[in-house]
Amino acid sequence: MLGLLINDKEQSELQYVIKRELEELLLDLEDHRIDKMVKQAMRERYKVIFQLYTRVASEEEIKKYIPKKVQIE
Repeated sequence: MLGLLINDKEQSELQYVIKRELEELLLDLEDHRIDKMVKQAMRERYKVIFQLYTRVASEEEIKKYIPKKVQIE
């Protein structure tokens, strides 16, 4: 296990970067032109990034990135 000590400004910047990545992944997962194998790798990446996001964001913010249409299981 690793620890990370950051200040409030760094936390909000980290949230911003992670949110942008999650949004991009969600958009790409909805793209019908992307191969199924690639989408599976993207789903796995989404899970990891979402777990990281849960550590730095509030519960309200986290709820926004739980996918509705795209299945992440």
